Amino acid sequence: MSFRCGIVGLPNVGKSTLFNALTQTAAAEAANYPFCTIEPNIGKVAVPDPRLFELAKIAGSKETIPAQLEFVDIAGLVKGASAGEGLGNQFLSHIREVDVVVQVLRCFEDSDITHVEGSVDPIRDAEIIETELILADLESLEKRVVGLEKRLRSNDKDAKEQKPIIEGLIKHLGAGNPARSFEIADDQVRAFKMLQLLTSKPILYVCNVAENEVPDGNALSEKVVKYAEASGASCLNVSAKIESEIATLESEEEKQLFLEELGLVETGLSQIIRAGYILLDRITFFTIGPKEARAWSVKKGAKAPQAAGVIHTDFERGFIAAEMIGFNDYIEFKGENGAKEAGKMQLQGRDYVANDGDVFHFRFNV
Repeated sequence: MSFRCGIVGLPNVGKSTLFNALTQTAAAEAANYPFCTIEPNIGKVAVPDPRLFELAKIAGSKETIPAQLEFVDIAGLVKGASAGEGLGNQFLSHIREVDVVVQVLRCFEDSDITHVEGSVDPIRDAEIIETELILADLESLEKRVVGLEKRLRSNDKDAKEQKPIIEGLIKHLGAGNPARSFEIADDQVRAFKMLQLLTSKPILYVCNVAENEVPDGNALSEKVVKYAEASGASCLNVSAKIESEIATLESEEEKQLFLEELGLVETGLSQIIRAGYILLDRITFFTIGPKEARAWSVKKGAKAPQAAGVIHTDFERGFIAAEMIGFNDYIEFKGENGAKEAGKMQLQGRDYVANDGDVFHFRFNV
């Protein structure tokens, strides 16, 4: 199951350029004027994981299928979007459909590229977007209050659960705080998620810096780092120009050499994917065989039947057991047969919690 990263930002911050580079397509028109992206462009990318290729080589798998992540390029937001400015609520609805918000902030100066606010100030830009999302959430909750009263009179269970949360959230958002910083009890998680608030989504700030500033950043990106730390968000430096150049290189060797020349260890894509996995508490498990070697993504803490359900709902519904080999054991003992002979294959039941790197073969009956 892939997850979706929504790329948002004010116009002309390098958002569509970054999207094009990350997905290695030209689907999103990158132009020097606002609203060049009307509908959200969607691109799927493979999640880089060297472990998959090691496993495939040992198993002699004919096909290798990595886990996937979707990037959604959402048109530039502007001040007043929650009230319909720019392309308004259409964009806000697109944000509602993603799992992680990747907010691109312009942290470079370039007199040839105009800024919709007239100057380069990433903190101001971040606050503009946060404010618009908060206002949209407030409007959503205030509309819910009307229907909530009617449902309470009919003794609706969900309405009873949501009432104290909605009341608390309206005060919290009204004070300028995002929903992700609102404290909820364990028994309120379900009701909170049902509200589908824009500001409840985890956020990753991506500082779009000049090519020579990726390793250490600059004065502007340093401000973003402090801003992110204060709100418990994640932050990283990426150069959309570098990512665009990497996207034109054909081989992994060329890409690695190019990165080394710039003093970089990995691409911005790899950094964003890893940050997304951390924000969403995701792990990777594998299914390996002669036909195909495949990586799958599942929520950390998921039990074996839930992991099976990522492959197919029938696998979860008819789950019997899971044959499991840890990644290190699979490598050390040269595959499934060697791991079996060494006693490293374990038969796991319904209560087994999947670990990152597990190699599974699921038994099921439907």
